[in-house]
Amino acid sequence: MEELLNTNNLPAPPVPGIFVNRELSWLEFNRRVLSESLNPKIPLMERLKFLSIYFSNLDEFFMVRVGSLHDQSIIEPNKLDDKTGLNAAGQIDAILKKVAEINPIAERAWESIKQQLRAQDIDLMDTQHLNKLDEQIVQKYFAENIRPLLSPQIVDRQHPFPFLKNKEQFILTVLEDKEKDKSKDKSETKGDSLKLGIVSFSHLPPYFIFTLNQRRRVLFTADIILFCAQKLYGKQKVVEKHVMRVTRNADISVDEGLYDFDIDFRGVMEEMLKKRRRLDVVRLQFSSIPGERVVNFLCKKFKVTPACFLVQSIPLDFSFGFALPSALDPHKEEKSWFYHEAKPFVPVDFAKGDAGGAFNYLQNHDLLLSFPFHSTKPFVDLLYEAADDPSVVSIKISLYRLANHSKIASALAHAAEKGKEVLCVLELRARFDEQNNIDYATMLEEAGCTVIYGLSDYKIHAKLCLITRKVHNQIQYITQVGTGNYNEKTSELYTDLSFISTDPKMGEDATRVFQALCVGEVVESTERLWVAPNCFESNVLRYIQEQVDLARSGGEGYVFIKVNSLNDMEIMEKLIEASQAGVKVEMVIRGICCLCPGIPGYTDNIRIKSIVGRYLEHSRIFIFGTGEQQRIFMGSGDLLNRNTRRRVEVFAEVRDGDPRREILHLVDAIRMDNQNSWEMLSDGSYVKDNSDHAEPLDSHTYLHHYFEKPFELPPAKLSLKERLFGRFHKN
Repeated sequence: MEELLNTNNLPAPPVPGIFVNRELSWLEFNRRVLSESLNPKIPLMERLKFLSIYFSNLDEFFMVRVGSLHDQSIIEPNKLDDKTGLNAAGQIDAILKKVAEINPIAERAWESIKQQLRAQDIDLMDTQHLNKLDEQIVQKYFAENIRPLLSPQIVDRQHPFPFLKNKEQFILTVLEDKEKDKSKDKSETKGDSLKLGIVSFSHLPPYFIFTLNQRRRVLFTADIILFCAQKLYGKQKVVEKHVMRVTRNADISVDEGLYDFDIDFRGVMEEMLKKRRRLDVVRLQFSSIPGERVVNFLCKKFKVTPACFLVQSIPLDFSFGFALPSALDPHKEEKSWFYHEAKPFVPVDFAKGDAGGAFNYLQNHDLLLSFPFHSTKPFVDLLYEAADDPSVVSIKISLYRLANHSKIASALAHAAEKGKEVLCVLELRARFDEQNNIDYATMLEEAGCTVIYGLSDYKIHAKLCLITRKVHNQIQYITQVGTGNYNEKTSELYTDLSFISTDPKMGEDATRVFQALCVGEVVESTERLWVAPNCFESNVLRYIQEQVDLARSGGEGYVFIKVNSLNDMEIMEKLIEASQAGVKVEMVIRGICCLCPGIPGYTDNIRIKSIVGRYLEHSRIFIFGTGEQQRIFMGSGDLLNRNTRRRVEVFAEVRDGDPRREILHLVDAIRMDNQNSWEMLSDGSYVKDNSDHAEPLDSHTYLHHYFEKPFELPPAKLSLKERLFGRFHKN
């Protein structure tokens, strides 16, 4: 059983070099998320939410990435990671070691949060420290509110082991088996046969809150049932008990469904979702160390090794962290517990007739919306104006993730009902949003929209909308390109950009994109837009090469890249070449980064930082060059192999006007952020930027002020610091 807690038998992580393993890089990102739960500058309940996000991220990581490696270890056991030379099994071992290294930080964060709540007369309790009165209250609550709703199952020679759903918690008990004890069968120690009790309680509230002696007590349902487990089995003695949680592989290929079913694509997706629910187990979490018999039994049952067992003393499921703050303070009266309210600003209200309506405004100005600082309302208003305007012929849009009760979907449905041609390219393979997209496909079709499901070989991840008008027998376009989904909920949580322009060349390119998608193809070339898979990576390489050539000829080469992830080998090799040529490369990469900066002779001129703060950094921005020759692009794709080669992504160039100035100002704020920034070191690790020598700047807070009250930028002759802070302090 020692191997459940001892990771010394696992190989050490790869020796740091120029490249970092993708999975280990992601775990380092999740460590940065976790660190926010220990940050004393962050309000208490927001720290709890960061802890919940850490565990939610980890769940998905095991379901998708570890699940994928699990499959690879069976199908292609000798396939090696092209950056570190590890096979799938070696990567899984390194992952488990890294998780074991990071999880104690989570335990410290949980204890810190509990301690601070105790100081405010709130006790997050465990059943080991109940006094007599607490115990009476818990026993009564269990008898009246929990016990009648439970259906314990016995597992023995006559009763089969039940199916355990993904991410659900169970109370697992070992029951005394008197007949077997008499036989003293040797198979017992092997776990071939056990008498078990299993109780599911996912349908119950996650916690119980009561007040005693002017202190609020919070007890988790899992702990209450575990405490009272003996009462579930009458005279049958419980000899061992645990809270257990199962994580299953969720990495299932749609291609499998396409080969197995002679049905339409929507039907294939529905069948795939059914299959996903029953995929292999990749992780077993326990609240305490299970006995050898239990380990052997479950290893045999789930076809796993003891390395898949993870024991943690804190709750196994932290999803309660999103709801508990509201349960403890429903009106957010304790202001120190939460971030200050920051409502999205409506820069121009087209519905109220500002600027003479959306069409009139856009004829004279490009528009940049910066989320979450701006509201999505101007874009929704644009769609409704298009629905009602007789000059509009069609609305075409690519949809990846939609919010529940989506205003954008409603606007599209309204346009179809008004007789407009509405084409929705809806990607059904948006992971974990598949069912939501299937439901929206039905709704949009019923409203009269034409819905297509994308391409068999490529996911459509682009954020592209095209409104086509016919004015005085001339075709006019309004094109919108975004970095984030058409989702009102995430637009208030993620930093994203939405660029809207009447540039005819952009419209012509967008038309070609939708025409290609309608016939099951991807565009081969474009004039104004970058469109993956054929002209995204190639353009990035071309523009970096231009800066390399400039630097080699004695000029000032500069590249700025802001993405969520980087592992594309061709682009990383080109960035190394750029650094060697003397090009200054600055990158802001939130999550996975497989390239190490600051390695002598290779990446000396590359600086990489990650921003983890109140909002999830999600925008993708590329800047090449300086001064008048500077080129700015924004769009939907990261620099992962999947984005550059296996997805349809769209980028637009922002050429002039207010949108260009606003992006440059946003980038300046990001570059100067010293409150949410982590600097990547040459060994692949990260250190928090806590610059004492510089004036504190939290880019998320600063940009809320900036976009809420638009203003004329100070003269360029002022320093960057003066331009940023001069106005910041004025307000």
